[in-house]
Amino acid sequence: MTACDHKPADAFHPFTVLPAIDVLEGKVVRLREGKRDEITIRGDDDPAVAAARFAAEGARYLHLIDLDGAFSGAASPGLVERIVGAAGATPVQVGGGYRSLEAIEAGLAAGAARVMVGTAALASGFLEAAVARFGGRLVVTIDVRDGKVATKGWTEGSNATAAELAARCATVGVTRVLVTNTHRDGTMTGPDLGLLAEVIAASGLPVIAAGGIASLADLRAVRDLGCDGAIAGSALWLGKFSVAETLAL
Repeated sequence: MTACDHKPADAFHPFTVLPAIDVLEGKVVRLREGKRDEITIRGDDDPAVAAARFAAEGARYLHLIDLDGAFSGAASPGLVERIVGAAGATPVQVGGGYRSLEAIEAGLAAGAARVMVGTAALASGFLEAAVARFGGRLVVTIDVRDGKVATKGWTEGSNATAAELAARCATVGVTRVLVTNTHRDGTMTGPDLGLLAEVIAASGLPVIAAGGIASLADLRAVRDLGCDGAIAGSALWLGKFSVAETLAL
């Protein structure tokens, strides 16, 4: 049995907040606008500690980003296994450097419930092959900088718009997308509701909101807009709200 043969543990509650664990050089960090040299928060030295803590606090899903993988194009060996082991029964979705079918397969085999792809989603024929092989265990990230989809750890641009990529995702059978305005990521300046609404309208798919969320009010706003879930990053790490408070949403 291969990793993609397992039935995914991906059924969300009506609205799910996913604590973010972003890992750079083995440690938990938060970056401003995804820029490697702009670390705004230094969290746990051991990301497994963070995973265990969020799971114990009741998180329904964890959001793991392998920043080294995102910048290099190759997932960090052993990272997923460690986080999944620490999270116990709490499912983990992982992204960062998953740019081939083989890489996605490896991430799922390591225990991830879902694998996120961004850069590879723009390659001709990739999404069709990935959907056929992984189904609902695939999440496409739509990372937008200055109106266009950003790639390769947000260091490069493309000619695609969020609406174009979202519509293509729906056409080929992608079941969930994650949407980020990269200029808001790590800034706590509020979510880009216009961008989120655009993707929802263009695709009709479940959307996870990311970037800029600073308060419970922001979480309510993306929930009421129709998003399926949201990523809690800097605000959660800085204590603006707790995992327990997000569960009430």
